[in-house]
Amino acid sequence: YLRGVIKEIVHDPGRGAPLAKVVFKDPYHYGHRTEYFVAAEGMYTGQYVFVGRKAALSIGNVLPLSSIPDGTVVCNVEGKVNDKGQFARTSGTSAVVIGHSEEGDKVRIRLPSGDRKTVPSDCRAMVGIVAGGGRIDKPIMKAGVQYHKYRAKRHCFPRNRAVAMNPVDHRYGGGNHQHIGKPSTIGRFDPPGRKVGKIAARRTGLVRGGKGEKKVDAQGI
Repeated sequence: YLRGVIKEIVHDPGRGAPLAKVVFKDPYHYGHRTEYFVAAEGMYTGQYVFVGRKAALSIGNVLPLSSIPDGTVVCNVEGKVNDKGQFARTSGTSAVVIGHSEEGDKVRIRLPSGDRKTVPSDCRAMVGIVAGGGRIDKPIMKAGVQYHKYRAKRHCFPRNRAVAMNPVDHRYGGGNHQHIGKPSTIGRFDPPGRKVGKIAARRTGLVRGGKGEKKVDAQGI
C-alpha cells in the first residue's frame, strides 16, 4: 500500500464537500506527489491515509471493493477500474457494500438513491461517508442566495419560463395569455428549435396505480 499524510482540508468553489490535500512519496521518482481527495467525515490534518489492497479498514483509507466486507459504508466509489471515483461523492452521501459474487469478480453496492449496482471488484472506494453533511438543511431564504450559489457552479439560475418569452425566442412564446397552445410532446427526429418540451414521450400525465398494493402490504404487516 501507499501511505500519505493529509496536509490540509480545503474548500473547492462550486462543490459542497470539502477536499483533503494528501501528499504521497512518489513511488518511482525522488520527490512527492500531491493529490486531492473528496474528504470523508472524520478526516483531519496530519492524519495518515493508506491506499492499497492491504490497507486497514478505517476512515479515509482507500481499498478495492474486493477487500471491503459486506455492510461497510463507503464513498467515492469507482464505476470502472481506475476511473478515480463516480458514485457517492456529494456532501453527506455514502454507499453500502451489499455483497460479493461467488467468482469474486463483481461487487454489489447500494447507491445513495437506493438503487443497487454491480461493479467490478477491483474498483476502489474510500471508507466512510463524505464530509459536509447537513448542508441542504439550511433553507435558501431568498433568490440572492440562490444566485450566488449557482454563480460558482454554472449559469443555470435564474431560468426563464418558455411561455413568458416572445414567439421569436421560443416555440411556446407569445399569445395574449401565457399558455403553450399546442401539444408539449414532440418527436425524436424533429428539427432543432422545434425540439422542446416532452421529447419522444412514451406517456404523459400522472402515474396511476401501485398505491393499492402498498396499502395491502401495510395491512398485512
